[in-house]
Amino acid sequence: MLRILIPTDFSSNAWNAITYGLELFRKERCTIYLLHINPLPPYSGAGTSIKASTDMLRETMLQESEKNLKELLEQINKTLPNERHTFITIALYDFFVDSIKREIQDKHIDLIIMGTKGASGLKKVSLGSNTGDVITKVKCPLLAVPEEAEYKIPKEIAFPTDYFINYDVKVLDTLIGVINRNEANLRVLHITKRGEELTREQIQNKEFLHDYLRGVSHSFHTITGSKLETAVQCFVESRDIDMIAMVAKNLNFFQRILFRPAVEEISYHTEVPFLVLHE
Repeated sequence: MLRILIPTDFSSNAWNAITYGLELFRKERCTIYLLHINPLPPYSGAGTSIKASTDMLRETMLQESEKNLKELLEQINKTLPNERHTFITIALYDFFVDSIKREIQDKHIDLIIMGTKGASGLKKVSLGSNTGDVITKVKCPLLAVPEEAEYKIPKEIAFPTDYFINYDVKVLDTLIGVINRNEANLRVLHITKRGEELTREQIQNKEFLHDYLRGVSHSFHTITGSKLETAVQCFVESRDIDMIAMVAKNLNFFQRILFRPAVEEISYHTEVPFLVLHE
């Protein structure tokens, strides 16, 4: 049984992430944890009177969160009923990333699902948003669902890579699980400069990837001479890509695609879900 954590701030963006995730795993037996975190205020170093008012504020905020979570669960059961899905609601008053890390460990979470918001899509991640913090600081697979993403079965999954990393088997198994679950095709994408050839290390990593993916539908693609973000955009459009999967371990390559798009050129950030794979 899959264990999925969905942090929510009760926004329309968060609701879109919830609905996408529930549709994606509608055929799976899942325990889904709906989590709302009230962030702790900066430490003031003040005395007991401040502490008392803080405790009262904490209690009030948690009661409000529990009420909102109950209403959210009623909305889910009304619009997306599913006997295979078991929901547990959690309200916390704590530091955001620390709470996520603790819940991942305590609940043995397999996947986090979060929304991304704004005209610049995941570019906002680099400005310190919650989703960006979780992507970069929490080692758990994460599905980032843009505000404008509409659910359709992900039949075409792009996997951009520079072949400079050794692929962890656990990471690949997570990816293969998504492929098999949706009877999808994996399109491995390499962007190269004109006249540049793969090194021996890159060739070995590519061959390992090909061997490990032997049981699933996959193909390898190379785009030459294009700017990285633009090349990914062209590939997404030309292949009608439904989801982009990336390995977070390949940090420099990963951040260039995920965090630095030019808004006027790049639309995949606002339309296509990202599956971020961690070891």
